[in-house]
Formats: sequence, C-alpha cells, structure tokens
Amino acid sequence: MNTLLTDQQNTIIAAVARVCESFGEDYWLKLDASGEFPREFHAAMASGGWLGITMPEAQGGSGMGVTEAALMMNTVAKYGGAMAAASTIHINLFGPHPIVVFGTEEQKQRWLPPLIAGTDQTCFAVTEADAGLNTSRISTRAEKVAGGYRVTGRKLWTTTAQVANKMIVLARTTPLEDCHKPTAGLTLFYTDLDRSKVEVHLIPKMGRKAVDSNSVFIDDLLVPECDRIGEEGKGFEYLLHSFNPERILIGMEAIGIGQDAVARAARYAGERIVFDRPIGQNQGIQHPLAERWMYLESAQAMCLQAAALYDAGLSCGPQANAAKFLGARAGFDACTQAVLTLGGMGYAKEYHVERLLREVILTRIAPVTEQLILSHIAEHVLDLPRSY
Repeated sequence: MNTLLTDQQNTIIAAVARVCESFGEDYWLKLDASGEFPREFHAAMASGGWLGITMPEAQGGSGMGVTEAALMMNTVAKYGGAMAAASTIHINLFGPHPIVVFGTEEQKQRWLPPLIAGTDQTCFAVTEADAGLNTSRISTRAEKVAGGYRVTGRKLWTTTAQVANKMIVLARTTPLEDCHKPTAGLTLFYTDLDRSKVEVHLIPKMGRKAVDSNSVFIDDLLVPECDRIGEEGKGFEYLLHSFNPERILIGMEAIGIGQDAVARAARYAGERIVFDRPIGQNQGIQHPLAERWMYLESAQAMCLQAAALYDAGLSCGPQANAAKFLGARAGFDACTQAVLTLGGMGYAKEYHVERLLREVILTRIAPVTEQLILSHIAEHVLDLPRSY
C-alpha cells in the first residue's frame, strides 16, 4: 500500500492487480506468439467495470479522474502483459474523451454504455502515412451529403481495427486552402466500422503482436450526421482534450513495464550463482538496477503531478509531455538493463524480459516523438523560438 495515495486509489490498485494476476506471464507469451487478441483479459476488465473508470456515472462509468486511470494502467502494465495488456483497454480511457466532453446527451447514452460493458470496441483512425504528426495535413475527406457525410481516405497505425466494430475517425470537411488556419476544417466522427466500405490490413511489427496495428482504407463510407462529434470543423480542437491524458497514461504504462523488468532482473540476480555467489552481490549488477529503480520512481512522480494538474482543471501540457518522455525513457532503460542483467537468458523468451523490451520501445515512439516533446518544452517552458 502506498501511504501517499488515498484509500480509494490503493483499493483500485489492489483490485486491478487481482484481475491481472489471473492472467499469468504464460498467457501473454502465448498471445505474443499467436497474435490473438486478449479477449479474455478484455472481458475480465469489462466485468470489473474498469473500462469505464473515467466515463460519466450517468452512463454507467465510475467518473474518476486521470490519476485513478493512470494508477490502473500502471498496474495493468506491470503484471507481465506489458503493452499488450495496456493497449487492450487503453483506448477506452482517452479515445472516447471527446464524446464525454463534446457529445450530446443522446450520443453519450448511445455510445458510452456499450464501450463500458465491452460489447463495443473502437479503434482510433487519425494518423496518416503522408501526414505523420502533422495532423493538419491529413488527406481523408468527408463530403457533406444528404443525411450525413461520405468519408474516403487512408489511415495508418490504427490499433485494434481487426477486432473493432466502431471507429473514431478524423477527416477534413473543408479544404486546407479554404481554412483560416491549418488545424481548422477537421471534423471528428464516431461511427460503425462498416467492413464493406473499410478495408483493414494488418501491419506485422516488432512487439505487441496480440494487439493489432493496421493500415485502414476507407472508401465512400456513409457516416450519418448524428455520428458527428460536436461542430463541423472543430475536430482538431476536440482531439486536444485527449492528448494530455494519453501522454500521462503512456508514461505510467511504460513505468509499469520497467518496474516489472527490474523486479524480474533483481529476482534473477538474487538466485543466479556464479563463482559460488549470487551475481546480485556484485555492485556491477546492483548499481545499474538501483539506478533504474530511482529513475522509474522519479518518472512516476512526474506522471502523478501531471495527472493531478489535469484533474484539478489546471494547465498541464508541459508536465504531461514530460511524463510521457520520462516514463518511456525510464521504462526502456529498465527493460534494457534487465536483459543485460540476465545475459544470455535475457535473450530467451522463457524469461520474458526480451518481450518487455520489445513492447516498451513503442512508448518512446508513440503517440508523439521525443523530439516534438523537447521542442514543446523548449518553446512553452523555456520561451525559445518555435523550431518547426
């Protein structure tokens, strides 16, 4: 129990840990090989009500803050499931946030309860190959027609599109050249993933095989007007409301993976006997692991500070970005050190740390690069000129 947390927060950690403990490391190793979606884990988290931890109580959620969600996701990530476990439920915590903030009461009632119950699964179709992080340059178009919009375009790195029946999609409704600023004219929709109009192609990748990533081709998809979130042309503004929570959650997930890796390495170092003594008795083994623990703890403090600011309704952009940066770095360094501590066995799948390393590296890349975070801090904290 962490005495700096509230009783409710410690209860959340303990309850989520009990769910995660029922899905052992062999479960995740099997899915890492097969690529099957963790349906049993998703169902168990839904059954416990955890998919709605940040959603309104009026729609069956728990109405809790980003702090509680971050503590939950840190716990999810540290019990052997790594990013596969976290990504199974991650989108429920940030993806529908524009619906919570800007959706009508009818939309919230129609969309949120099935997400909370786990009967609906959504994917997040925003990124495009030729736009990358420059979201204003997306080319997916939504043409206004009678009763709604016809959407056509291509999305990349769309997670869970293989198993989703819903999609959050960002499309341009006004040509870029007709907008007063690049981020205007973008509209956000939450709609059915109609596979007669949407082709989903799996992207083979380095890690997190159990949770799919995809290229998505949208061809003349009819989206009813009632599936538009908020006003036409304000989709980018709405997405901004989910950016900071997502960065905080990613940071906490990376930290959880790193904590798992350090714990595994410390156990191995205490048990592995070489030259008639445990290798963990050697300072060359002890000190790097101790240093990794300190960096993980420091990064977690930044994450919790960012979450507290967000939950208090205060500005938290720099802190949320720093949380993602520091959490990802600390988690990656911890996993790397765990592999090196185990030596040759660190390269073997049966000891799991190689899988943790393959999965945690994603947090250094997505959803925003380290370089853009550094540029954000330089501009908005240090008051240096914009560099891009």
